[in-house]
Amino acid sequence: MPTLILTPRYTDDAQALWKAAAGLGWQVERLTSWRVPAPLQALPDPVLYGEALFGPTLAAELGLELLNPAEDWLVRLPFDYRKRAISLSTLGQARQLAAPAFVKPPNDKSFPAAVYRGADLPAEYDEDMPVLVSEVVTWEKEFRCFILDRTLRTWSVYSRAGHLQRDAGFHSTLEEDTQVQEFIARLLADPAIDLPAATVVDIGTIAGLGWACVEQNAAWGAGIYGCDPGQVLAVLQRASIRTSTVKNI
Repeated sequence: MPTLILTPRYTDDAQALWKAAAGLGWQVERLTSWRVPAPLQALPDPVLYGEALFGPTLAAELGLELLNPAEDWLVRLPFDYRKRAISLSTLGQARQLAAPAFVKPPNDKSFPAAVYRGADLPAEYDEDMPVLVSEVVTWEKEFRCFILDRTLRTWSVYSRAGHLQRDAGFHSTLEEDTQVQEFIARLLADPAIDLPAATVVDIGTIAGLGWACVEQNAAWGAGIYGCDPGQVLAVLQRASIRTSTVKNI
């Protein structure tokens, strides 16, 4: 039976997953520190859900390898799916930008993703740190999609005009749900798009351009918003793999 491993940080998402896991008959363990105690390191089927900063360390202690998006995934994505210019650069190179650009670390939250001028980028990070640099667009609405084996398992609107769903409590319409399914189905059916077995793809509409991919996120640390927590657990169960089997995946 799987055991859901939660970090010491209490969140609404973690609580929702706790309840769903208990309903499925899973064991649930919440860590009391940012270390995995020895008894839990021997669990046969741990399923980790936690923050990006500590996730890799906790996973290593559990004998797990986390599935993460490739840093250049958005850059390699065909233009029809992203509808904006994006490049993979370094923080040092991005500092030379004269015009405003949307800059973010590819796979972590080490500094806030936002529109920056080069001179305004944070100074406390290594100049060789990889960053994604995108032209500035306006996202009208954004949706989180949990994907397992190239199948959409659950989704939720998470932003409208910059307002978060978890703060405002809004929901998607039937028309929006249909459009989400249609766009994701086209992306998942495209053999040119590489994806981990378990992942999160955020999509939305850009003002004047239509549906596009926002980004890909690691499922093991993604917020669930209004997604079905039971379906999220199915994705989380595949979002990490035993270290001893990494080479066979």
